[in-house]
Amino acid sequence: MKNLDKYLSLLGEQADGLLLTSRFSRYYGAEYSISEGIAIVSAKGCRYFTDSRYIEDAQNHIRNFEVIMTDREHPYSMLINQAIADFGITTLGYEEKYLTVSSFNAYEKSLNAKLIPMHSEISSFRAVKEDWELEYMRKAQSIADKAFEEICGRIKVGMTEKELRAELIYCLYKNGGEGLSFSPIVVSGPNSSLPHGVPGDRAIQEGDFVTMDFGTLYKGYCSDMTRTVAVGYVTEEMETVYNTVLQAQLAGIAATRAGVKGKDVDAAARKVITDAGYGAYFGHGYGHSLGLEVHEAPNCNAGGETVMEPGMVCSAEPGIYLPGKFGVRIEDVVIFTADGCENITKSPKNLIII
Repeated sequence: MKNLDKYLSLLGEQADGLLLTSRFSRYYGAEYSISEGIAIVSAKGCRYFTDSRYIEDAQNHIRNFEVIMTDREHPYSMLINQAIADFGITTLGYEEKYLTVSSFNAYEKSLNAKLIPMHSEISSFRAVKEDWELEYMRKAQSIADKAFEEICGRIKVGMTEKELRAELIYCLYKNGGEGLSFSPIVVSGPNSSLPHGVPGDRAIQEGDFVTMDFGTLYKGYCSDMTRTVAVGYVTEEMETVYNTVLQAQLAGIAATRAGVKGKDVDAAARKVITDAGYGAYFGHGYGHSLGLEVHEAPNCNAGGETVMEPGMVCSAEPGIYLPGKFGVRIEDVVIFTADGCENITKSPKNLIII
């Protein structure tokens, strides 16, 4: 089934049209990424509006939508209302998660249709990936793997976290990345105890753990991985914590298969860390889904009630963070299958000492 057909299947009692304002939903429906625009989906027709900066690209690549240019004389509101009239739309499902209050108020005031919040319904199709989406994600992950291989040869004592992040970003683009999934996290020494620490001017030192959390885009789809490496040497405590995190991740991956709930995967990994005495230092969830966005639903965390299905994707990223000392996180991305999972992250996970 084409992605547009999935959106069309939502039309009925709730709404007879969809207003797609986020680039993620527009990409999903049109199966092509345009930075700016708005799309209308209805049973009687579908239209995609964008401005002069993107109109040629849209006309050349977007199928199953009538592509129309917006300009000063033809603002979005006018074009949307024309579609409402032409297609007999009375109610428009919209993505409330992505609209600001001011944008919603403007639409509510200017459009000749009732707006119905339908973010959950519109985004629900993205939970299970199509085969072609998974291929894009495998490619994105392979680019991240290659970047990790290269960055390990660039880590030097004395370079700052900011400098290492710059080198990492270069490696991602150099190996085929088309954008960043998010701003990479590169933290060292005591800063590595900050799960989402911001790279700063701290210089990397002998005896540091360096945690790098990063990902790239390929055809609009995200990769995401984390590796923690040591510089020079590790203490016995550092080695114990690293191996505990690794065993927790392996336990989570072993529990990853279609038919289980996300919280059960989380519990399998969390038990290893708790049993080792570090439960208080693992505060975040085991994993999150990703795709067009680096954080999507469903999640593999303590509250994850979704029964996972083949084709769902989740990160596998347990961690232990000892305040003021160091932290360790190891992250892969896995695809749920009927009898287990496919790990699409190929980088080594043994303790690397540089």
